[in-house]
Amino acid sequence: MNCVAGLKSEGGLVYLTAEEMAEADRISIEDFGMSVLSLMGNAGLGVATLARKMLGGAASGRRVCCLVGKGNNGGDGLVAVRHLHNWGAQVNVVLGGERKDLRDVPGKQLAIVEKMNVEINEAGAAFKGAELLVDALLGYGSKGNPRDTVASLIRRANASGIPTLAVDIPSGLDATTGEPGDPCIVAKSTVTLGLPKTGFLNPRARAYVGELFVADISMPREVYVRYQGGPLDFGADGLMRIR
Repeated sequence: MNCVAGLKSEGGLVYLTAEEMAEADRISIEDFGMSVLSLMGNAGLGVATLARKMLGGAASGRRVCCLVGKGNNGGDGLVAVRHLHNWGAQVNVVLGGERKDLRDVPGKQLAIVEKMNVEINEAGAAFKGAELLVDALLGYGSKGNPRDTVASLIRRANASGIPTLAVDIPSGLDATTGEPGDPCIVAKSTVTLGLPKTGFLNPRARAYVGELFVADISMPREVYVRYQGGPLDFGADGLMRIR
C-alpha cells in the first residue's frame, strides 16, 4: 500500500482526523478480521502500562479511579482497570451514566471487572482518595460540549487536583480540530491509541493533553504502511512518547 496523500504530519509521525482514524479501525476490523474486543484488549493494556509508569513504576497498593463512559473508550478504560487490579492496585470505577446505557462490548468488560470484585459506582460517587484518575469517558468520535453527568464528572476531575491520564483524547477535546469543549479534561498525560490525532497539533490542545504517548494496539502492519508509510517501533512496553 502507498501512504495516503494529504495527511498531516509532524516529527515524522502522521496524525489522523477522527474520520481517518475511524477508517483505520474499519480496515483493521473488516479487512483483516480483527475484533473490537481484541483492539480494546490491546488498548487497555497500553493504558494500564502508562498508568503504572505514572504511579512510579509499581501499581501495588496504589489507589486509582477510572471514569468510564458508555462507548468503546469506556471499554478501553475497563480493560486497564482489570490489569491494574491484577497488578495489586486498589481500583474503583465511576460510571458516566447508567449501566444499561453501556454499549455491548464495554458492557461485557464491565461484567468482567464486576466478577473480579472491583468496586463499581454511579456518577455521584467520590474518587475514593485516588492518586490517579483515568479518563475513559469520551472517545475520538465525540463532538460538541460534554453534557449532563459526563460534564459534571469532568468538572469534578479537574477540580480535584488528582493527576489524570486521558485515554485516547482528553474528554471534551475535539480529536480533529483540537478545540476544547466546555468542559474539557485537563490531563497530566494522554495515551492515544494506534496513531495520534490531528487535534493534538493545535497549540490550544497542549494545555489539556499534557505529556503525549501513542500506544501499540496491534493494528496490522499494512494499516501503518497505508497511513504512516511504514511500521512504528513502539519499543518493549508498547508505548512511544511523542512529547
